[in-house]
Amino acid sequence: MPELSYPQPGAASGKGRNIGLIIFLVVIAIGAAYCAMHLADDLQSVREASYLPYLLLGIALVIALGFEFVNGFHDTANAVATVIYTHSLAPNIAVVWSGGWNFLGVLTSTGAVAFGILQLLPVELILQVGSSAGFAMVFALLIAAIIWNLGTWYFGLPSSSSHTLIGSIIGVGLMNQLMHGVNGTSGVDWNQALGVGKSLLFSPLVGFLASALLLLILKAVVRVPALYAEPKGKKPPPFWIRSLLILTCTGVSFAHGSNDGQKGMGLIMLILIGTVPTAYALNKAVTPAQTQTYLAVSQQASTTLAKYTQGAAPSADPRADVEAYVRTRQLTPATLPALQQLIDLIGQQVSTSGSIATVPQSIVDNVRNNMYVASEAIRLMDKSKQPAFSPADAKAIDNFKAQTDHATKFIPTWVKVAVAIALGLGTMVGWKRIVITVGEKIGKQHLTYGQGASAEMVAMLTIGAADMYGLPVSTTHVLSSGVAGTMAANGSGLQWSTVRSLILAWVLTLPASIALAAGLYWVFRMVF
Repeated sequence: MPELSYPQPGAASGKGRNIGLIIFLVVIAIGAAYCAMHLADDLQSVREASYLPYLLLGIALVIALGFEFVNGFHDTANAVATVIYTHSLAPNIAVVWSGGWNFLGVLTSTGAVAFGILQLLPVELILQVGSSAGFAMVFALLIAAIIWNLGTWYFGLPSSSSHTLIGSIIGVGLMNQLMHGVNGTSGVDWNQALGVGKSLLFSPLVGFLASALLLLILKAVVRVPALYAEPKGKKPPPFWIRSLLILTCTGVSFAHGSNDGQKGMGLIMLILIGTVPTAYALNKAVTPAQTQTYLAVSQQASTTLAKYTQGAAPSADPRADVEAYVRTRQLTPATLPALQQLIDLIGQQVSTSGSIATVPQSIVDNVRNNMYVASEAIRLMDKSKQPAFSPADAKAIDNFKAQTDHATKFIPTWVKVAVAIALGLGTMVGWKRIVITVGEKIGKQHLTYGQGASAEMVAMLTIGAADMYGLPVSTTHVLSSGVAGTMAANGSGLQWSTVRSLILAWVLTLPASIALAAGLYWVFRMVF
């Protein structure tokens, strides 16, 4: 059985790995300093009456980054499993290399996955994220996800951090609904949950079938026996095979950063908006010129909506009427007039402030919530195709939504850096258990070079495609199912005890995390 330590040909090799580790730790330290400096700079404009918001901010950030750290145990460890198991790279070098590409993936991510997951939450919790209910929500879903991830990691099971987080969000939504009654809250957005669920359900099937097919094609086209051999002791594979495995590891690491890293980013933004809204409720990077464009676009959207209001009387509380639509998904005669009024109100608030970046502290929370509700209403109208806007009118309204999202759904660079650091450190600590499972416990025979390359190539492409469509997928499930697919295609057989454990973890993750988060949310609501 191959050992999980890279060969030690001499002192020079050991020194090289130590130098690589030192460089990695120096980069981590520089990144941490960068995050701290930018956070401090952002908070300079904040004037809080007590230290409580800062205390809550610090605790919540530590827990959020702890979630990403534990995420590194699971998902990022899968990216380095094959190169470490096949001795293509030494563990320290593999972790540094994977961490670097995770970092680039996180930095280049769009944020679509992050905000798509947050749309699962009840709208009133998003709007009240700085309240006691908001803090209970954030702490409950984060702590529940960490508890389940640590438990499955302890037993060496490649459980999905994506599954866990989504289950936690659903648990919070369900408990919030139970505590307030059916008519008092929007609960979980089940349509959004269905879309997320499909991506999580089908991605392992894609991983299994596509990896099996790719291995069969590879064996038919590339008839080189060395590619289909298993690792021999500590001996690394031939150079061209090492290059192939390093390439696929690079792709999985980059794709993982661009998709999985976004989950923590979205949660951190919730925390920042809830604790220090003055600094993070609206995008300070929006320029005065862009603000003028926004005002013109909002005026155009208001004029467009006026065509469909049929002369209805003005709403006494436009945001409440639009919130009611977002909560119930029921379009009423009051909805469109209220949405038009809300858009006009947003335009007035921004125009009076001079720029989105300079909205006064006293109204910044209100402006953000107005923008969020208007954007969500337009999103739901787009999905339901009700009302039936003409193509030109729909384009004008969607343009307003896009400009609004730019002002409210943003992720500062320092947040991306912090998430990348947490993922990298988690991988350094927790890779070994997952590597053993992927390399030796899924199939009856040990993982071969070709099987590892096939599974990682499919994982890279699947995660990359999901990222393009703003859908979350599990690196763990795609890669482990891909390895299982290659074992089946190769006739290697499967270790059904491990497969049963993996399926059990996959099946139990949602209900367990739902129950954990629901219970914690109830407790925290009582405490807060």
